[in-house]
Amino acid sequence: MCYAGSMPTFRPFPGLRYDARIPLAQVIAPPYDVVGPAERATLAARHSANAIHVELPAEDPRAGLDRYQAAARTFATWRQEGVLVPDAPAFYGYRMTEPDGGTTTGVLGALGCEPPGQGILPHEETTPKDKSDRLDLIRACRANLSPIWGLSLGAGAAAAYAPEGPPDAEAVDDEGVRHELWVIDDPDRIERIRAAVDAAPVVIADGHHRYETALTYQAERRAARDGAGGDYDFVMALVVELAEGQLQVGPIHRTLSGVPDDVDLVEVFDRYFDLVHAGPADEALVDSVLRSGALALVTASHVWLLTPREQTYAEADSDLDSSVVALATAAVPGIAVRYVHDPMAAAAEVLSGQVQASVFLRPVTVAQISAWAHARRRMPPKSTYFHPKPRTGMVFRPVED
Repeated sequence: MCYAGSMPTFRPFPGLRYDARIPLAQVIAPPYDVVGPAERATLAARHSANAIHVELPAEDPRAGLDRYQAAARTFATWRQEGVLVPDAPAFYGYRMTEPDGGTTTGVLGALGCEPPGQGILPHEETTPKDKSDRLDLIRACRANLSPIWGLSLGAGAAAAYAPEGPPDAEAVDDEGVRHELWVIDDPDRIERIRAAVDAAPVVIADGHHRYETALTYQAERRAARDGAGGDYDFVMALVVELAEGQLQVGPIHRTLSGVPDDVDLVEVFDRYFDLVHAGPADEALVDSVLRSGALALVTASHVWLLTPREQTYAEADSDLDSSVVALATAAVPGIAVRYVHDPMAAAAEVLSGQVQASVFLRPVTVAQISAWAHARRRMPPKSTYFHPKPRTGMVFRPVED
C-alpha cells in the first residue's frame, strides 16, 4: 500500500546497557505504570542497580534529594561506575516469549517526535493521567528509560528486523516471560530497518502519555536552544509490525460499581444485547465462560452471555466490544467503571461483593486495529491490552543536547 503525506522517522541510537557481569534478570523491571508499591519494594531490594530505582524512583531525604534528583544521581553514578556500558549506534531486535509460547517480536529504535497526524497515528483515546511525572524524570535523567510501543502499518517490516543468531542479552522475568535482545549494528541491516519503518505510518499502541511527554520535552528544549535540533527530537520506541503472529493482543475487562438500587443492570444491558442466561455465578462457570472467550456480564448471582444487536453496533458507530459496552454503562447514572486486565480478579471482586458486576470483553483483532488505523480513527479508551510488556533495563537511550 502506498501512503501519502509525511512518514515516520526511525533511526538507530547509541544505547546504554547493563555490563555483562550483572545478571540481567535481577535488574530489569516492568514499566512504571504497571508497578504497585509492593512490587516496587521487591524490585528495589533485588539489586542496587535494578532499573526500578530510576524508572519509579524514591526520594532520598537524607541527601535532601527529591525523587527526580535521586533518579538522576543514580543514573549518572551507574554510567560513571560502568554499571551501564555505551554501545555504538544500533537498532535492537527484541523478542518476548510467554510461557505458553506466544511471542512478540519487534525492534527498538529512536522514533522521530511529530504531532500525530500522518506518520504517527494515535491508537486509542486516553484517560487522564499526570504527565508531569515523566516530564520531570526525563528532565532530570536526560534519558528515555522505557520505550513506547508502536505498530508499523508497513507489510514486511518484520522481515527487516527478524533476529539472527543467538541473542546478545536475555533474561526471564517474574512472570516467566523470556526477553531477548539482539544488537543490530550492521550498516546494511540498519538501512533495511530504517527504510522499512520509514515507509508506512506507525500507530502508537502503548505509551500515549509518554509520547505526549516526549513532544512537550522536544518543544521545551527547542525553545531553550533557539530551535536547534537534538536527541530530544526522538523517543525510544519498540516498533512491531501490525500483523498476525507478530504481537499478542488481549482485552481489558470492566468492573461496575455505584449502580443505584433502583437500576437493574440486566435490564439495561438487555436494551443493547441479546442475553443468554449461562447459569448461576460461581468460579467454575466463570472459568468456563472465560475459556470460551465470550462477551459476558457477571453479577453476584448470575452469568449472562452477551451478543450485541445490529442496531447497537450502528448506534455506537463501532465494531468494538469497548464501544457497545460503553453504551450500556453510560445509560446508568452514577456508575463507576474500572478497567481490569486480569479477568479472574474482576470476577472475584463480584463474587466477594466488592463490586456489583463485571463485564468480560473479547480481544480486539489485528484486522480491527488495522482498519481503525487506516481510517484514522481512535479506539475508545482501554480497548486493547498489548502483552507482555517490554522490560525497562534491556536498553536505555540517552537524551543529551
